[in-house]
Amino acid sequence: MQREYNLIINGEKVAGGRGTFDVINPATEEVVAACPYASVDQLNSAIDAAEEAFKSWQHTSDDELKATLHRIADRIEANAEELASVIVQEQGKPMFLAQAEVGGAVAWTRYTADLEIPVEVLEDSENKRIELHRKPLGVVGSITPWNWPLMIAVWHIMPALRTGNTVVSKPSGMTPFNTLLLAEIINEEVPAGVMNIVTGESGIGSGMTSHDKIRKIVFTGSTPTGQTIMRSAASNLKRLTLELGGNDAGIILPDSDLDAIAEGIFQTAFLNMGQTCAALKRLYVHDSQYDALCEKLVAIANAQNVGNGLEEGVTFGPIQNKDQFELVKALVDDAREQGADVLCGGEPLEGKGYFYPPTIVANVTDEMRIVAEEQFGPALPVIRYSDVDEAVARANACEVGLGGSVWSADTAEAQKVALRLECGTAWVNGHAEVLPHAPFGGCKMSGFGVEFGQEGLLEYTVPQTLNINK
Repeated sequence: MQREYNLIINGEKVAGGRGTFDVINPATEEVVAACPYASVDQLNSAIDAAEEAFKSWQHTSDDELKATLHRIADRIEANAEELASVIVQEQGKPMFLAQAEVGGAVAWTRYTADLEIPVEVLEDSENKRIELHRKPLGVVGSITPWNWPLMIAVWHIMPALRTGNTVVSKPSGMTPFNTLLLAEIINEEVPAGVMNIVTGESGIGSGMTSHDKIRKIVFTGSTPTGQTIMRSAASNLKRLTLELGGNDAGIILPDSDLDAIAEGIFQTAFLNMGQTCAALKRLYVHDSQYDALCEKLVAIANAQNVGNGLEEGVTFGPIQNKDQFELVKALVDDAREQGADVLCGGEPLEGKGYFYPPTIVANVTDEMRIVAEEQFGPALPVIRYSDVDEAVARANACEVGLGGSVWSADTAEAQKVALRLECGTAWVNGHAEVLPHAPFGGCKMSGFGVEFGQEGLLEYTVPQTLNINK
């Protein structure tokens, strides 16, 4: 029997005003369950409830806000088994990765709970004291994607609650269920109206971004959608945190120990089947090591067990949805037609499910679609270079700038090169690692604003200068 899911508006579980829609398991192409489809009137009710709840929630003491988040973390932990199972069914990732996502959600919630909101003293003289305070904004709208549905919801929601804001959440219609469960968990620990969730596509996201009662939008997703949100947000000068598309480059310096780094390169390129904003998506390798590294990556790719994430021993799941599946196919096919060599994978698996094996594409050029576009899936183009300056220039010749990496046995030299990359985070001998204490965000067309750490937390506040004449 399928579990019943509901919207949560003002602390109450309610059915969708426009009925339901089906959510598909990408491993089986079968229906996971029916999801409530919210009406625009229900969205407006959720925003009204959040605005009303903010009147009292904003005055909650710092100690109580911290304690509330810790209690929420306890409840996420207590429901870890169900949350992980739901993630696998609606998103497709293997169980071990879903369990890691739930564990990360718990850890992130606890870390956010313990962050401090400082009062900065700018002057304290005989006649004057000036303090900089941070105050909550009001209603925060969270719009989350389908690749890390629980983790990214936690990234959006917990700092909003920690800083005394109220929330209206809209998860992706492809992976709504674990976020609906999260909202239920949070509502066990907060007053009615503090945490609301609506699901559905048509009119919901646009209704949030243009609504005058929402004071901030946090969005993770594509650059074109981020641009649309920014235009809509101008109606009331909403604060924005936009974590948008990336096409992250990794540069392998010619002194690298390939045996030491090959596994790390593969795992950070194919993390979550490549469906990670900050995954390594373009790999630049020096001529002297090109063939050897390709060979090692192919061996690791061929060792993966591709299948349904609920099955024992599966290490590599499906692409989450049919559109993304078709895009990855098209990019690989285009590269092949233009003369690239597909060293492994390169064809969908037979049968049900959006299964596409890890694919290494060699002898590509920067002009090919698989390099120029973000593939956001299990296909990695490996690109030759002969000069490091050339590699840096090619890595930077991209309109997006989320992350990038440099790999080398000489970490001092790698740091110098990494600082030349035009991206929000540059890693040395790693990639795609995000941490709760390290601010993360993009530059250029990868968005603006940061998440994580105190800097990310303060993006959910408005500064107020208190000027006191003694």
